[in-house]
Amino acid sequence: MALYAEGDLSGRVTGAAPRSVVRADNLPHAATAVLLRDDRDRLYVHRRTDTKDLYPGMHDAFAGGVVLAGEDPTEAAGRELAEELGVRNCELRPCLRYWYTDAQASYLAYVYEARYEARRCGPVVHQPTEVAAGWWLSLADLTACLADPAWPFVPDGRATLDRLRASV
Repeated sequence: MALYAEGDLSGRVTGAAPRSVVRADNLPHAATAVLLRDDRDRLYVHRRTDTKDLYPGMHDAFAGGVVLAGEDPTEAAGRELAEELGVRNCELRPCLRYWYTDAQASYLAYVYEARYEARRCGPVVHQPTEVAAGWWLSLADLTACLADPAWPFVPDGRATLDRLRASV
C-alpha cells in the first residue's frame, strides 16, 4: 500500500508498505468512502462481516477501501463500490477530502457520493467476505439508528457523516 504524509491533503505518496504492516502499525494511507443514494434520497447502509480486519460486524453507510499504489482516488472509489456492493456506472461526485485518525486507522479520506439507478448501475450484490447485510434508510432513520448506543456504527463513517452534514 502507498503511504502518505499524515495531515497532508495533497495526496502525495511518501512510501509503501504491505497491508499487514499498515494495519499493524496504523500507518497513514489513502482510502475512499462512497455514500450511495437512491432516487428517493435514501442511503444504502450495510453491516460489515465479522471477519473484516477493521471495525468487524459494525454498521456502515459507506462503501470504500484503500487506494492502491498509483491508483486514482476516483477510480478507487468506483472499484470499491463495485467490489463491495456490486454496483457499477454510478455517477461519482467528490464531496470532501480530510484526514481521519483513530487508534485503528489513519488515512486520507476521499469522500464521494454516488447516485444509484438500478437500470444503469445494476442490482446491489454484496461481496460476501465484506458485507453481511444491507438495506436502504432515510437520513432521518439513519440518524435515529446512530443515536442508539446499542447499534454499533463504524467511527470513521460517523465522523464522515458529521463532516458531510456540516458542509451542506
